[in-house]
Amino acid sequence: MADGLRRLVSTESARALQDKLESWYRDYEINTCDQNLNRCCEIIELNSEIQGQLFTILSETSREGGHYAGVETIKTRLLPWLGTCFSCAASGRLLETNLSLTQDSLEKERQLSELATNQTFKLQELQEELTSTRLQLDHVQQDLETSRAQEKDALKKLERLNDYEQQIQLLRDEISILDAQKSVLQSRLARSRSPSPRRGEAKSPGSLLLRSCSPGRARRTNASRRARLVARFGDIYAQERLDAETLLRTYISDMETVQRIIYIAAVESFHAAKMAYRQFKIRVRETLSLGHSGPESLEDTVLDYIVRHEDLYDVQASVNEVIRSMNINPRISFPPEIDFIVISTLIRELCRVAFSMQTLFPPLDIAFGTDGELFSENKYHRSFDSDFTAALVAYHVWPALMEDDIVIVKGEAVTKRGALWSRRSRSRGRSQGHSTSPLRSQHLSRSRSSSPLRSGSPSLCKQSLSPAP
Repeated sequence: MADGLRRLVSTESARALQDKLESWYRDYEINTCDQNLNRCCEIIELNSEIQGQLFTILSETSREGGHYAGVETIKTRLLPWLGTCFSCAASGRLLETNLSLTQDSLEKERQLSELATNQTFKLQELQEELTSTRLQLDHVQQDLETSRAQEKDALKKLERLNDYEQQIQLLRDEISILDAQKSVLQSRLARSRSPSPRRGEAKSPGSLLLRSCSPGRARRTNASRRARLVARFGDIYAQERLDAETLLRTYISDMETVQRIIYIAAVESFHAAKMAYRQFKIRVRETLSLGHSGPESLEDTVLDYIVRHEDLYDVQASVNEVIRSMNINPRISFPPEIDFIVISTLIRELCRVAFSMQTLFPPLDIAFGTDGELFSENKYHRSFDSDFTAALVAYHVWPALMEDDIVIVKGEAVTKRGALWSRRSRSRGRSQGHSTSPLRSQHLSRSRSSSPLRSGSPSLCKQSLSPAP
């Protein structure tokens, strides 16, 4: 013990601690914060060294007194002091913990603030991108509207061009008629000055020129008429077909049946229009052949007349024929209280377009299609409800438009697996057909109007073609 106490006295640590405290007290006001903190840390370190030496002396002194020597002193003096130190230490640790939590909270708030700032920046960027995208969409919509307006203007110009061509041809026809009348008058004047011809002599050639046909008009307008008819065929698919589909859905819940009815209506409309065109052409040829002459062929003359007088086509007769064919078609069924006449608007427009397409060079027609055939990407689009892995056509939605076996407008078809078996089972299920409703009987019994060309009378047709003398 004496050695430890002697070393403590000889080092003069306590005196140095007192000197440092006095020096710090004198310079405290003129020192900076860092200097005062350094002085305090030095004093704490020196005090720790002194406390360590004192605890060593305490331990040696207690050992020299034996087991029970100094117990009361330790209990009454040392332990209460140590408890106070521990509570202070605990308070210090609690303060450190609170400080640490405060620092963590501040750090998290800083991170959240940075995150919020980043999110705000990103949100601003997204808003700017959204605004830019909206502007682009507006521009695209404006361009689309402009293109649609231009397309409509182009169609209107095309129709106006056709009207101009018709007016020009009418004027040319009138000039031809006037020339013919002039020739007739000149021939009559020549006959009045010369001896009258004997009975049985041939008539003047001028009398054979009395016709209201201009050479080659149909061929000159073929390209413009073809473009107009192809566009009209697409419009029917986009408008009249959907209207008929919506109308049929009010009576028939099965979408496949509705689409089959519309497809068969399109096929039957083209068939009826082509048959009507052949009959119409035969009657016109028979009538014009009686007085035809000139450099143009009889076929061109006939076709020119049909193109100018398409309004003579009895489209209602074709509509009746289409509905009659659909009534007896075993592939489609219809509720007995409703008639196919409900889609007569679609049938009428298809018949008109199909009839006009027969006047083209070459004529346009729809492709032949049958259920269970191999699907062709060149002829059809798949419907949205199709099985895109199936190779066979279950049924057709819209026919493809053809020109000399070349597809110019694709149709639409539904492909499903097992389409051939589905077709056979459907055919067996409908083999007994369906009854004719009262509305159908009433519709089939209606009379059909007739025109001079429809009646097939050559004399009446000739009167419509020849000018008055």
